[in-house]
Amino acid sequence: MSSTASTPIPATGSDPTAPRVLRPAVVNDARRPARIEIIPLIDGIFFLLATFVLFTLSLNKIQSIPIDLPQATVAPPASKNDDIVVLQLSHIGTAYWNKEPITASEIRPRLLNYKTTTPTPRVLITGDDNAPYGTVI
Repeated sequence: MSSTASTPIPATGSDPTAPRVLRPAVVNDARRPARIEIIPLIDGIFFLLATFVLFTLSLNKIQSIPIDLPQATVAPPASKNDDIVVLQLSHIGTAYWNKEPITASEIRPRLLNYKTTTPTPRVLITGDDNAPYGTVI
């Protein structure tokens, strides 16, 4: 009687030509809790999301009602005769009328004269970064 034919060969034997015994991958399945793998679920959700997005984009047909829109017109360029007066006030109390230094007492008469001589008077009042708010106003 040959001993190899009647008895099983252990799987951890040193004989490389011996047949291997297959064991189940999970041992004691009743004691291990079930695991939910998150990565495959995320992959599935992204696949569904991409599918629904592509599906909805393919269904989008642009249906519009014909409308007669008004045409834009170009505004006439500002005439060169429009003189804009730039009144600048600094933090030390000096004033400038179109970069010409003037005193604070000259501002009011110049503005009144400008108002009477110009058909559309426009004044830009600027203040120095350090000028008090009350002085500029």
